[in-house]
Amino acid sequence: MGNLLRILSDKSHQPRPDFYLDFEGARPTEEEKEVYDEVAAVLESSKAILAELQSYTGASDEIRQAISNPGNDEMQKRAWDAVTPSVLHLKNYFEYSSSIESIVPKVFGFLTAGPESVLSRLEDHQAIAKQLAHILQFTLSFDDMKMTNPAIQNDFSYYRRTQSRWRMEGQSGEVVSNEMANRMSLFYANPTPMLKTVSDSTSKFVEENKDIPVENTGDVLSTLAELCRIMIDSPSHRERFQSPETVLFCFQVMVGNIILYDHTQPAGVFSKKCPIDIRQCVRLLQEGREENPDHQREIDSLINALKYTTKHLNDEATPKQVKQLLS
Repeated sequence: MGNLLRILSDKSHQPRPDFYLDFEGARPTEEEKEVYDEVAAVLESSKAILAELQSYTGASDEIRQAISNPGNDEMQKRAWDAVTPSVLHLKNYFEYSSSIESIVPKVFGFLTAGPESVLSRLEDHQAIAKQLAHILQFTLSFDDMKMTNPAIQNDFSYYRRTQSRWRMEGQSGEVVSNEMANRMSLFYANPTPMLKTVSDSTSKFVEENKDIPVENTGDVLSTLAELCRIMIDSPSHRERFQSPETVLFCFQVMVGNIILYDHTQPAGVFSKKCPIDIRQCVRLLQEGREENPDHQREIDSLINALKYTTKHLNDEATPKQVKQLLS
């Protein structure tokens, strides 16, 4: 635990090569195994869901033609037949968000409970920290794809309008129940629905576990963000990465922790009292997009996520230098 404490208590934020959070090779101990396996079972579907979402084309053309030709029954049927498979996919993603919601408190419960400090538990239980990192990576990736694909919202809006009209006319054709459709509407109406799911689940965890110090959850997020920053910034740490993709993973996890901290901590991530060195994090992102041309789009998305999905950036108390960095 000493190495970790020295790194994070060093106000100069100089990275030390003797500490390494092993995102690539961390394996669960017996104590971790139950929670680790439960999270792994949920995350097993995450790559397939992201792959589906990335290739999601929707039914924009068919919907446009149906709207332009309201009296053409063939075009109405073609649009409905095109949109219903998409709605079933959207239902699957929504239901998966409930699975994510269910595992978030178990991860935070493991990392914040017990007599040890949060720092000690993170160092001693890196496999669980890795699972939290994967949850946040998935969250950012899902929301980025959702925000950049208007067909998702358009498809579901068309489905709801058509379903409502048919219900009034006494026709059938319901693909999902009305109750499910209402819940899905709330989910997809949010620009970052998976972040809201994770944020709400984190806040609920804090509210329901009064025996755990409130600051512990924020400490988990700020510590992971800082460790990712240190690992990215330290050549000796980066030399230990087995895959070039690990640099991007650390960027994603760093930003995910920053955003979740900002949504769940009252003062937010841009407060002067926040232990995350936000200016250095932004600097690393800006340098990273130049140093990693193959990942410029992904890093640009992370910078945009800090600009547009954080909660407190535009607060009056946010330092002007930080606002300028993200302007």
